[in-house]
Amino acid sequence: MIKIVTDSASDIPGELTREYGIIKVPTHIIWDGEQYLDSVTMTADEFYRRLPTTTAIPTSSQPSSGEFLAAFKEAAAQGATEIVCLTVSSKLSGTFDSAGNAARESIVPVHVVDTRSISMQQGWQVLAAAQAARLGASLQQVLDAIESIRQKVVFSVGLPSLTNLARTGRLGPAFKLISNVVISVHPLVAVNSDTGKIEPVGLARTKKSMLDKVFNHFRQKIGEGLRLHAAVMHGSAKEEANYLKERIEQELAPVEMILLSTGPVLGAHAGPGSVAISGYYE
Repeated sequence: MIKIVTDSASDIPGELTREYGIIKVPTHIIWDGEQYLDSVTMTADEFYRRLPTTTAIPTSSQPSSGEFLAAFKEAAAQGATEIVCLTVSSKLSGTFDSAGNAARESIVPVHVVDTRSISMQQGWQVLAAAQAARLGASLQQVLDAIESIRQKVVFSVGLPSLTNLARTGRLGPAFKLISNVVISVHPLVAVNSDTGKIEPVGLARTKKSMLDKVFNHFRQKIGEGLRLHAAVMHGSAKEEANYLKERIEQELAPVEMILLSTGPVLGAHAGPGSVAISGYYE
């Protein structure tokens, strides 16, 4: 039996994690001298409720090798004969290295996959692996299912500003031209699933324009297909997320639609007011 392990940066809703028996290793949130476990001792709701009340800047830290090894032991105890572990992009976190170190000590063979993604761009790959494993796929078939989704999945993000990305050190050289623009401008970014890096997509002058540009970027990149799977994520911006959800449902008619609040990992870097769409066509 193949078991699927991932980290909490994948933002997969709890009900889907439980449905597919996915083991999720929590990322650490470091905030004002205290350390929390993503979605365990610090939920998304708690994170965004606290954010406006403090000047302390939250940061994230990857799970330790020991925490991944504990997850692999849990998978083995559940009957796993092989484990596939999918991590957040190695260009954004040291999580891939932690999982790889733990894999070398696991009593069950572990294949660690760098999804070169974050949030539901990563989550869709995890779900594809879990669905294939549930159907009795071989290890290679599971890996092929992951790669197929990685090549197709689109991730479009609208940010209230670049402030949080700058504070947490996630601004690369590609942002030099837009990092000094006025704070009222809303940047659009994406994670390149080939390089695993955050890249600028464009700028919007208003929140409404940002939402439209996020949708249009997603629609352009997603192309055409038969069955669309889509997720709308938000950082304490439910009204804006609902707008995007309704527009996707009206204009693109997805067969699967997920609406969720991003966890503290993405929230620490994107900030409150961020919105994103991720999805793919079968």
